[in-house]
Amino acid sequence: MKAISDARPLYPQRPAGQWHNRRVAFSVAIIALLFVVPFVRINGQQLVLLNVVERKFIIFGVFIGPQDYWLFGLMMLSFFVFIVLFTTVFGRLWCGWACPQTVFMEMVFRKIEYAIEGDTGKQKLLDKAPWTTDKILKKGLKYTLFLLISFAIANLLLAYVLGTDALYKIISEPLQDHLALFSGIVAFTAIFYWNFAWLREQACTVVCPYGRLQSVLLDRNSINVAYDHERGEPRGKLHKGTIRTEGDCISCFQCVAVCPTGIDIRNGTQMECVNCTACIDACDAMMDKVGFERGLIRYTSENAITKKSAKVITPRTWGYAAVLVLLWSALGFVVATRTDTQTTLFRAPGSRYIENADGTISNLYTFKIFNKTNATIKPSIRLDSPHGKLLFAGSPDLTLEAAGMSEGTVFVVIPKSELKSRKTVLKMSVSQGSRQLETFETTFIAPEE
Repeated sequence: MKAISDARPLYPQRPAGQWHNRRVAFSVAIIALLFVVPFVRINGQQLVLLNVVERKFIIFGVFIGPQDYWLFGLMMLSFFVFIVLFTTVFGRLWCGWACPQTVFMEMVFRKIEYAIEGDTGKQKLLDKAPWTTDKILKKGLKYTLFLLISFAIANLLLAYVLGTDALYKIISEPLQDHLALFSGIVAFTAIFYWNFAWLREQACTVVCPYGRLQSVLLDRNSINVAYDHERGEPRGKLHKGTIRTEGDCISCFQCVAVCPTGIDIRNGTQMECVNCTACIDACDAMMDKVGFERGLIRYTSENAITKKSAKVITPRTWGYAAVLVLLWSALGFVVATRTDTQTTLFRAPGSRYIENADGTISNLYTFKIFNKTNATIKPSIRLDSPHGKLLFAGSPDLTLEAAGMSEGTVFVVIPKSELKSRKTVLKMSVSQGSRQLETFETTFIAPEE
């Protein structure tokens, strides 16, 4: 925490250029996607829901309830391996282009700051100036907009975590009925406001662990935003009318001025670099002005610079890819063969078979039926083989609420003529109407002949 408290505010110069324009277009799409996804519904349920409180997750239409925690674990393992593979090949491309922290910070909050306070020099002067009416108005407007956007992001988080239904209730129903949820929104609004108004780039350089994994995940073939030291060194100022003996870097420090994390890309790959491409645009603009070739700073790899090798795929990359294919194959098979219910049926502890006067044998079982979907199910349990019948204790209501459970006891009654041995395998199924939800087996005990 000392690193956070001692950090000085950064005033990155306003970025401009073709890479920045691409990032703006991509960021608009990402922000639109983030705000639209929780409101998209398939078969009456959200496209994405991450309800940690109730252990209910919906990942692109696939519902994962408390009974399927292992499926969620498999998804997370697949996601982690994908991140490792992606980082090995493309470095921190995610951080600079798609991470919500970077997207909102650079494309929303920073844009507001530039629009109200101006570029780097004007921001510095404003911060050092006494509190005049102009400064109060500018700072007040900026931080009010920051607070409103933070409030919107907090509501968006609630839509993802607890669902759009919960969000709608807070909006449409009396506030006193949902004080706990509203308090959560207020708390996260404060967190997001603190993050984007004060913590800012330190969320990437100090808090986020992803950057620290670079040394493990990256190799000399990984693609990153990098400075071509072979071409740029030694650095030297540009002087008209003299023969230049230095490299192409003219020490203009524009790459440092635009960096949102305050680093010098010329010092090599660094943990703080989020691959935002601002330095590429700044350097290309200066190269154009002095008549040098673009690309002194570009997307490339260390081996491409030193060995002129464009090799990206390495044996390690193939290994990660193979593991990912196996995980995705297993995940696909599990999702494709997954049933809507999960039933456990065991013989009641301590019970024995019962010989009935009508020539039948009874076994007592206890059962539990879990609903693995996010919709209400009204199932029925059937005995498919051998011929017999089920007698439920009492009149159980097997209706299953979303991710709910029903349990009870049942007698399985089978004629002696159907039993060929002391132990008989029963084939049973759970259905809803004419649709079979799952099949399972259990053992039936009969007297020895």
